[in-house]
Amino acid sequence: MSHPTETPLRLSIIAPMNNEELCARGFCTRMNRVLKTMDDSYELIVVNDGSTDGTESILRELCTEMPELSVISLARRSGQWAALYAGFQYSRGELVVVMDSDLQHLPEEVPRLVEKTRDGYDLVSGSRAARTESLLRRRLPSLIANFLLRLTTGCRIRDMGGFKCLRGDIARQLRLRAGQHRLLPALVHMAGGRVGEVTVSAPPRFAGKTHYGLARGLDVVFDILMLWFQTAFKARPLYLFGHLSFCLMCVTGLIWAWLLYEKLALGVPMGTRPPFLVSVILFLAALGFASMGFIMEMLSGMLGGAKPYIVREVIGPKDTPQRREGS
Repeated sequence: MSHPTETPLRLSIIAPMNNEELCARGFCTRMNRVLKTMDDSYELIVVNDGSTDGTESILRELCTEMPELSVISLARRSGQWAALYAGFQYSRGELVVVMDSDLQHLPEEVPRLVEKTRDGYDLVSGSRAARTESLLRRRLPSLIANFLLRLTTGCRIRDMGGFKCLRGDIARQLRLRAGQHRLLPALVHMAGGRVGEVTVSAPPRFAGKTHYGLARGLDVVFDILMLWFQTAFKARPLYLFGHLSFCLMCVTGLIWAWLLYEKLALGVPMGTRPPFLVSVILFLAALGFASMGFIMEMLSGMLGGAKPYIVREVIGPKDTPQRREGS
């Protein structure tokens, strides 16, 4: 993924922003201050996800003050998963830290995640302690989602959300789909990576309003079901629908064999009986599932290379790897 003219870096920080004008300056200045104490080469990448307030103008001003800051402005609001995907592709670091920009992920705790990777982990997750958010709107849905993820993927991480440090080569190879920014530990674990976690703080939101609610919790459940769908059948729609079609064909065959035996041995009529009509319906359903599997397989192949975002502008250092978009 790297371009030969790019300067390798030790650390890339990726932070999506959407309408965070009250937090943008505080986040960038605090993050830059922390990074300067770490004795590692670094870049700070902020992905402006279609903000409609003053976020972009603040980021433009900050770019003139911080040479390490790059801003990727997406053409429209594409969602946190697409913003992270864009940030991954533009990153250069050996390690990539993913964090929120509303200061609920403390910049001062980034060194702890980075240090934990020295133990051989491919991804280190920040497990939030003493959370102060609403029990019904945030904490309970999070507990349920994390339990379901551990159950369906075998990944033992307690807190799959937000604050992460992972190897840069793995981050740039991930092909995220909508909603999968919440599932990074599970994705790395299922790919064979070694995942660990450290305890991090969970302070209340500094300013602005949260983008999460009860409806988002339901979205997470569907994301988990989709992840199970992908992994259980090796990301091949044909496997799932092919299995269903095969099972229905087997049931149809058994019904026909029974009906044929009764007709030949006992003289019982075959064509007008309810079991025969049921078998015809099952046969047609089997053909439909098989056709759906082939169609979805072809569609997934055609759409697999499409990027989920359009970059309108990249603001920052001249050596920002803008060329990767077309490489």
